[in-house]
Amino acid sequence: MTAAPSRARPACIADVQSSADTRHIAIDKVGIKDIRHPVRVKDRSQGEQHTVAIFNMYVELPHNFKGTHMSRFVEILNSYETEISVESFHDMLAQMAQRLEAGAGHIEMAFPYFVMKTAPVSGVQSLMDYQVTFSGEIRDGRTLTTTRVVVPVTSLCPCSKEISERGAHNQRSHVTLSVRTNRFVWVEDLIDLVEKQASCELYGLLKRPDEKYVTERAYDNPRFVEDMVREVASVLNADDRIDAYTVESENFESIHNHSAYALITRDKLAESAPATV
Repeated sequence: MTAAPSRARPACIADVQSSADTRHIAIDKVGIKDIRHPVRVKDRSQGEQHTVAIFNMYVELPHNFKGTHMSRFVEILNSYETEISVESFHDMLAQMAQRLEAGAGHIEMAFPYFVMKTAPVSGVQSLMDYQVTFSGEIRDGRTLTTTRVVVPVTSLCPCSKEISERGAHNQRSHVTLSVRTNRFVWVEDLIDLVEKQASCELYGLLKRPDEKYVTERAYDNPRFVEDMVREVASVLNADDRIDAYTVESENFESIHNHSAYALITRDKLAESAPATV
C-alpha cells in the first residue's frame, strides 16, 4: 500500500497590482466597463420595475501604485446579490472607494426604463422605452449624483411651416436631460417635462385617429432645436428640486443628411454661491 502524496503548500502569490510604480503619473480613472447586472428602480405607477443595467466602475489611482484590483469591482456588484436599488447606489460608491483605497470613485449605471403610455384618442396602451443613466462620483467623502434620460420626441420645423403651402417637415428628435437634484424626482417627471415642450410626444402604438391627432398636434406646436432646449430650461429654472442641469436636443433632420443640435447647461448652486475675493 503506497502512501498518498503529500500536498505541497501553495507558494506565496505575488500581488503585482500593489507594487510600486516609478513613473510617478497618477491615473484619473481605472476600472471596468460594460458589465451587466440586474437592478430595480422606482416606478411612479407600479412602485418599482426590474431591468438590467450596464455598469462602468472606476477609481482614481495614485501615482505610486502600479495597478488597481479589478476583481474587487465585480465583488462589490455581486455583494448586492441579484438586485441593486437606487438607494444602494450611494452605498456602492462609498464601498468601492473604501475597498480600493481610492480618494475618488465613479459609477455609471445605464438601463432601459419602460413607461406604459396611452394613445391620445383610441386609448390603446403600449410600452415606450427610455434610456436612463445614473452616475455618481465620490471624492474626499463627498458624493454627487446625476440622473440622465434620453427622451425621443417629434419636432416640426417652424420655418418649413411658415414658407410652405402644404404641410411642414418634421423629424424625430432626442432630448437628453441630465439633472442634479436636492431631493427625489421620478424618472417619469423628467420624461413628462420634456415631452410637454416638444411638438408632440411619441407612442409605441397608434391607431388611425391617434395618428391624425399627433400629426395635427405637431403642426400646431412647431419647434426649432433652439426652442426645445429653451422651453425645457425655462421649466427647470423654475423647479426648486433641480440644483443643476444640462439639456441637449438633437434633431435627426428629414430633409438634410445631418442633425441640428443645441445645448444649455446651468449650475444654480454655483450661481448662488457668494463670490470670493
